[in-house]
Amino acid sequence: MREVEVKVQGMTCQHCVRTVHNAVASLEGVSRVDVSLESGTVRIQMEKDIPLEDIKKSIEEWGYRVVD
Repeated sequence: MREVEVKVQGMTCQHCVRTVHNAVASLEGVSRVDVSLESGTVRIQMEKDIPLEDIKKSIEEWGYRVVD
């Protein structure tokens, strides 16, 4: 199992947290998503490798920004 963490800008409330969670959780191969509003991070556990670009796209299409 692989785990990655990305920093996300633009989350301001629990609705944002749910939106980002659902966007990432919908990707095939994702087994767990933990979103922290306080730290602005998303921790993703995957059963198989998912390109970081796919994760980034799934978040950014909802108006949030993944930062390096």
